[in-house]
Amino acid sequence: MKKTIDRIESDRIKDLPVYMFQQINTETAKLRKEGKDIIDLGMGNPDKPAPKPVIDKLVEIACDKKAHRYSTSKGIVHLRQEVCLWYEKRFGVILDPEEEVVVCIGSKEGISHLALAVFNSGDIVLVPNPTYPSHLYSCLIAGAKIYDMPITKANGFIPEMPQKICNGARKPKAMILSYPSNPTTQVADMDFFDRAVKFAKKNSLIVIHDNAYAELGFDGYRAPSFLQAKGAKDTGIEFYSLSKTYNMAGWRVGFAVGNKYVIKALTKLKSYYDYGIFTPIQVAAITALRLEQKYIDEVVETYRKRRDVFVEGLNRLGWNVEKPKATMYLWAEIPEKFKQMGSMEFSVYLLEKAGLAVSPGIGFGKYGEGYLRMALVENEYRLKQVVHRLKTIGLFK
Repeated sequence: MKKTIDRIESDRIKDLPVYMFQQINTETAKLRKEGKDIIDLGMGNPDKPAPKPVIDKLVEIACDKKAHRYSTSKGIVHLRQEVCLWYEKRFGVILDPEEEVVVCIGSKEGISHLALAVFNSGDIVLVPNPTYPSHLYSCLIAGAKIYDMPITKANGFIPEMPQKICNGARKPKAMILSYPSNPTTQVADMDFFDRAVKFAKKNSLIVIHDNAYAELGFDGYRAPSFLQAKGAKDTGIEFYSLSKTYNMAGWRVGFAVGNKYVIKALTKLKSYYDYGIFTPIQVAAITALRLEQKYIDEVVETYRKRRDVFVEGLNRLGWNVEKPKATMYLWAEIPEKFKQMGSMEFSVYLLEKAGLAVSPGIGFGKYGEGYLRMALVENEYRLKQVVHRLKTIGLFK
């Protein structure tokens, strides 16, 4: 008698929705298969290669037959030391490479494993809404409960510190922050981080700050680190990724730094889950962190030019979008006459009518409804094409 497996998914994942980017990619692939030219601004996937010195170093080390053995899940010591040097030079923050740094297979992996390392079932986590999906779902998969911190136009996309829930019988265990923000592109100053540290200390919270876009600032803006706030290392950690700064998204390399007890918990879990990143990639990451500023400036200038061309083109059409101070995205409010469609339906409309793939705001949380996120991952010519297509379909007539 034939046996079947009628239930495969665990309780942790059975109620999770299809990952937003996967939905967009599937529909985009379908239309491309039909021969349609789709301009994909849905995912923050850099279209440029990593700097040549980084690629050259990868090739060099990959040719060393000794480099193909298992690495270490914590990260090779020379990379952890280089992270410390980079943080001191960039932010003036002093770190211990042995106790306050762990290398991650991209910050997404680090954040997801951190949730498993520090959250118990039923723990409450304060999470911005809208936010990068991994901030939310890593907590839910770990069994934690989410308390939304709305970030909207009304509060300038900066969350209020929710003291009320901290006074309740079941107190939150952690708070997740991310500035410059994905998806809203909003930036935060040191005063905000100082307040966050005071709030966290008062309520015994772990702060988890995702700083993936720190180097992608425009018009003279330079993002601070959460760890620059007085006492920050007493209460939290910060994630950083080489994906966007150095066009190394597919390389999957990032790191977490800060509070030694939180870092220790993440390191312990990772020791059971992985053997670390391929050693040549880690050595190449050292090269990236040592690069002259001109390499980062080139990346920033690429996104600045794209931002200006795209925003100015949209504004000429009548779609009023602000120029972001940081990140590689636009956070665009849906035009008034289309708002009743909602962000998902409007995204499908743009895909079908204009061949434009974007991320619906609802995919980042309920407070993202009414917005679209568009990634600046196509060249200026293609972005001008987007504006032309929107004009052709009479979007703002």
